[in-house]
Amino acid sequence: MELKRFQIQDSAIICSWIQDEKSLYQWSAARFGKFPLAENDLNEDYVPKMKDGRFIPLNAYDEEGKLVGHLYIRYPEVHDDRIVRFGFVIINPAFRGCGNGKKMLRLAIDYARNVLGASKITLGVFANNDSARHCYEAVGFRAAGKTELYKMPIGDWECIEMELIIDGKSG
Repeated sequence: MELKRFQIQDSAIICSWIQDEKSLYQWSAARFGKFPLAENDLNEDYVPKMKDGRFIPLNAYDEEGKLVGHLYIRYPEVHDDRIVRFGFVIINPAFRGCGNGKKMLRLAIDYARNVLGASKITLGVFANNDSARHCYEAVGFRAAGKTELYKMPIGDWECIEMELIIDGKSG
């Protein structure tokens, strides 16, 4: 698997992976607020954020060059480049359940450590998304003790804040 920068033509493919309303909100919280997503919705959200270099959307490709996953990395603190946050983590439904999520996250962790120089990664996961939470835990994320209630159009959901402390450079 390989991580590469997101390209605007990828928006339609990634948006097509969101197959129901619950999945939309588990993936994006209430960022879009409508289902189904249009092909260009991701671009409309990403393009303005990408200009300052503090928002880095990435795609994961398998050995055959197929787009299998996506996530973004952003700097949540204006004056602290040691902390990054993962968001919009998703695997193509056709490639789920066989370790691709863990592979993609490990590559993104290495990228955060070795390219961005981060020492801590944070993310949020909804308590009703067991498969995502277990995937994050499998690569080393731990609950940070903070939860928040999100009012979604389809109900109120608890979001668990998770973190991974990383140090040094990998081999």
